Amino acid sequence: MSSDNIFLAVYLGGGKDGKRMAAWNAMPEAERRAKEQQGMAAWGAWVEKHQNVIVEMGGPLGKTKKVDASGITDISNLMTGFTVVRAPSQEAAAKLFENHPHFTIFPGEAVEIMPVLPIPGR
Repeated sequence: MSSDNIFLAVYLGGGKDGKRMAAWNAMPEAERRAKEQQGMAAWGAWVEKHQNVIVEMGGPLGKTKKVDASGITDISNLMTGFTVVRAPSQEAAAKLFENHPHFTIFPGEAVEIMPVLPIPGR
């Protein structure tokens, strides 16, 4: 492992009621399928370009369950996927996701990048 830091990138959508998702769903099926193919090719190219800094490819996220002192509840949030990367700084990690297909081709809203901090006492 290099001395670079580890960062969690969380892909966010606008939820089922988001404008970008509504526009995506309103596309004719053939056009949407063509965009999906274009998006997956662009995502694959992004992965190939950054394969040396991807720690965990991650993937899409499904429905969410929240567990707290009250028990288990089904909830909704805007998280749609994740990737873990290595970079010398948070700014450098963020730059990896500029113009990412998640929001330039697909109807995603944004990618949030946060450092994975060391566990205290370790």
